[in-house]
Amino acid sequence: MPQKTAKPAAKVTAAKTAATKVAAAAAAKPSLKPAASKTAAAPAKAAVTKPVATKPVVAAKPVAAPPKVEEKKLPTQRHGFKTNEFVVYPAHGVGQILAIEEQEIAGVKLELFVINFIKDKMTLRVPTAKVANVGMRKLSDPALVKRALETLKGRARVKRTMWSRRAQEYEAKINSGDIVAIAEVVRDLYRSESQPEQSYSERQLYEAALDRLSREIAVVQHATETEAVKEIESQLAKSPRRGAKAEAEADADGETEAEEGDTDEVDGDDTAVADEAA
Repeated sequence: MPQKTAKPAAKVTAAKTAATKVAAAAAAKPSLKPAASKTAAAPAKAAVTKPVATKPVVAAKPVAAPPKVEEKKLPTQRHGFKTNEFVVYPAHGVGQILAIEEQEIAGVKLELFVINFIKDKMTLRVPTAKVANVGMRKLSDPALVKRALETLKGRARVKRTMWSRRAQEYEAKINSGDIVAIAEVVRDLYRSESQPEQSYSERQLYEAALDRLSREIAVVQHATETEAVKEIESQLAKSPRRGAKAEAEADADGETEAEEGDTDEVDGDDTAVADEAA
């Protein structure tokens, strides 16, 4: 019996001794948990305490600004005409000066008026030195417009000559830029409902003259072209040469002038015959 009791006691003692060794070994080795926490905390500490290495900011040297090139200001007025002003160009009618610019053409610098014709959708460049030669002028004053309207009420003066010659005269008046001369063309070519219809060429000239006249009147009176045309037609209706009586007078005048023309033609034929005989 005593021998059996001593054996367990020895086992207990050995177990205690092993436990003590394990405890001592554990005490000697560092704990894994603190090591993990140290490792986790290290980056945070580095992020907080260690600043990121950056290059020192060097102030940029001021760059010298290039020399300013002074832009040449375009003129706004020449020979009494200024930009944004409406003018009359004889060959095209009423236009507006958009600008006065310089261009070099064939090595020569020219100063030009840039004129826009809105209705014709056209832009024209006219040398400022040539405005007098081309007949460009300012808009007519109200007094001259009134005179042109009074002209429309006058008696039509139709020459009994060949239509080709009359057509040339009408075209010359239309392109003259003279508002009164244009009004005369409108008056002479106008046909009322009681009068014979115009031929195609007569109608073309009449509409060209009416367009030139109405455009200028509209700009001067600050009205629309439609209103200007109505005013022109109302003045034409007051002309004394409208109706059957006027037609009779025109026919009488035409016969007289035709007879005179026939006489001239006969004289001319006689002369030609005499020349051939000689």
